[in-house]
Amino acid sequence: MLTKTHEPMRKTGMFEVKLSILVSAVLVFASCSDDAIDRNKAGQTVHLDKPFMQDYSIKFFTADTSARLLKAFCDRNGYVQVLGDKGLLRPRGGEFLFPGTLVPDRQYRPVADMMITGLELHENQFVYGSPGALLSNAWAGRLWINHGINECRIIEGGNNFSFMVSDGRRVVFIRDSTVAWERDLRSVTDIVFDSGNNKFWVLAEGKLMRFDPEDRSLENVSTGQIITCIAILEKELIAGTDGGYIRLISNTGKEASGLISAMPVPSMTVINEIDGNLWFGSGKGAMMLRPDGRFNYYASERWLPSDSVIHISEGPGNSVLVLTDKGLGQICFKEMTLHDKAMFFEKQVRERHMRHGFNATLSSMRNGDVTTGSLEDSDNDGLWTSMYLASQAFRYSVTREDEALENVRESLDAMERLFSVNGIPGFPSRSFERRGYKYGDAPWRRASDPGWDWKSTTSSDEAIGHIFAYGVVADLIEEQSIRDRAVLLIDTLMSHILKNDLYLVDWDGKPTRWGRWNPEYVNSFPVSVGDRKLNSSNIIGMLQTAYHFTGKEKYRDAAFALMREHGYLENLARPMNVIGMAPDSSGELSRLLSETWNHSDDEMYYCGYWGLYNYAFNDTLKSIFREAIIDHWEAERPEREGLWNIMTSLTGISDFDLDEAVWYLQEYPLDLVEWDVSNSHRKDIVTRDPGFREQFTVEVLPPDELRIARHNANRFVPDGGGGGASEMSAGDIWLLPYWMGRYYKVIRAPMAPSGE
Repeated sequence: MLTKTHEPMRKTGMFEVKLSILVSAVLVFASCSDDAIDRNKAGQTVHLDKPFMQDYSIKFFTADTSARLLKAFCDRNGYVQVLGDKGLLRPRGGEFLFPGTLVPDRQYRPVADMMITGLELHENQFVYGSPGALLSNAWAGRLWINHGINECRIIEGGNNFSFMVSDGRRVVFIRDSTVAWERDLRSVTDIVFDSGNNKFWVLAEGKLMRFDPEDRSLENVSTGQIITCIAILEKELIAGTDGGYIRLISNTGKEASGLISAMPVPSMTVINEIDGNLWFGSGKGAMMLRPDGRFNYYASERWLPSDSVIHISEGPGNSVLVLTDKGLGQICFKEMTLHDKAMFFEKQVRERHMRHGFNATLSSMRNGDVTTGSLEDSDNDGLWTSMYLASQAFRYSVTREDEALENVRESLDAMERLFSVNGIPGFPSRSFERRGYKYGDAPWRRASDPGWDWKSTTSSDEAIGHIFAYGVVADLIEEQSIRDRAVLLIDTLMSHILKNDLYLVDWDGKPTRWGRWNPEYVNSFPVSVGDRKLNSSNIIGMLQTAYHFTGKEKYRDAAFALMREHGYLENLARPMNVIGMAPDSSGELSRLLSETWNHSDDEMYYCGYWGLYNYAFNDTLKSIFREAIIDHWEAERPEREGLWNIMTSLTGISDFDLDEAVWYLQEYPLDLVEWDVSNSHRKDIVTRDPGFREQFTVEVLPPDELRIARHNANRFVPDGGGGGASEMSAGDIWLLPYWMGRYYKVIRAPMAPSGE
């Protein structure tokens, strides 16, 4: 149940504490019917939106930070208990994004008042170790066995209520409620029972011993390794070491495999089998072995209170309990469709990420607490909001939901005010904010509207975002007033650019640093510098969009002049493999812009492809543009970037890595807090010379194991994050590729149950 059905898919389950934004009923969707369509009208494969397994975490931190945590279990009633060196604890509160705490367990006072030193499950009931006795509240409280050990730390149940217990030195076997065998050993760290062979396995001093309860024999089993932890499967014993794990045949003790070390962290602290899956704990997080031999890696505060894992066990409601030195992490698994996930993220955006209609980041948080954060402006408010605005236009086109249309109106209001707040005809501000509350020192200017400031130096990133979003809105929203506003904004911005000789001209009458599409600037770069290709591609798409919606010949004439007289068609059609570092003889700016591959450029290219391809002046140009888009996509394929793959589908290409796009959407975590993550230490990834594109690993890692980042980031960077100080919005990261996929009918709506 807790595995992926294919590599792109993830896990399932839910803890009984409420996750209020996920508790809406999830339909159980039927299998694809005989007449289900698996290709759209363009002949492209369509993803049928069946439920997949989504994971998320609920964390419980220790109220007493001086307590040493030892074990955590859940009994058949769904009750969770944690054993610490100061007694029994239980979780209090806690839900997704709102951590709970571990507090003393006073529910049953007789046990709470005892000195409990050991905790174990037997037949899914709690069994406690105390000085001198083994006891339980189950079975009418009849289980009370004197074992003669002062500190019973290790408990393992066998057949017919036999038990083996230890204080770390003395090992005692109990049968029929009496001590039947005992032995002094050194450094006993674990005991497990093999029910299939009726044998106990004892781990002492890093060595394995096998105890037969029938003849009371204890024999050493040589592995040639120092063992740190053990777990029993149906026919195998899994033994962990500081360098990996080995599989032993349980009835013979012979090795079934050599040392397996290709895992995120091969130095293990605990192993357990849960629902048919092997889970491993380490000093750097938890790992689950998938059927394909790879691992799901749970590390960082996205998943756990600490990466120092002490114990792992099965939790309630399809979850896994991961006990760390700072608290309990509960990895929950829930069945969702992509549409369910979209509705979850739609709510995330509206509840925490709207600022004057902008799609904003929640910043200045303390340790991931979203209630401590503040919405702050960004240099790219126009771009991030453009991408969210487009997502809502796609959503409305697909669903006709009033909420989506209202979202379009609200964000379009914000985008319009970027123009009106500064008093410069046709010039969009980067952002605006109430006076005295702006973020950062520059480049803010006073607005004529009292009480407001606006941010200048608008770049080409914002400009292409504006034109992309307005083109989508004008194309897909039939309401005339909204369409007219979008077309007017296209005309306003492009008139400014055309009037100012293909520059964005700021308050001081000078072009902004990056708002430049003039041939003198664009063609000053060597052909290997990406900006020459990028700016040519963007401006042609922008001019085509303006002509398509306004019919004004000035836009068409300008575009053809750039292509015929200034080589812009050749620039934009230049293969991506030409892009690289500028020659040493190039100017300083050329060298600066070509030190590495610029992923913000990718974002700008793809936003521009909407107008470049859809509004091409003729079929000949459309064919050239199509080849350029597909060539770019081929270069991007290793990144498995959901948005680039979905956007490439606009060309009608039959194979655009739909499976990888779905993998991206399914694997993106529900928790969008910028936690610090680290993967560079992992032994299950293959590194490489990063080269110009800075691809540090041979394969990109899943999104839920990487830092949270927008589409303009390098997904091959293994480490990074923001220390839990911000939560990003799903508006541009996730909702845009999903709703665009729905619009292009390469992602289907969830399938209704049979008979509906």
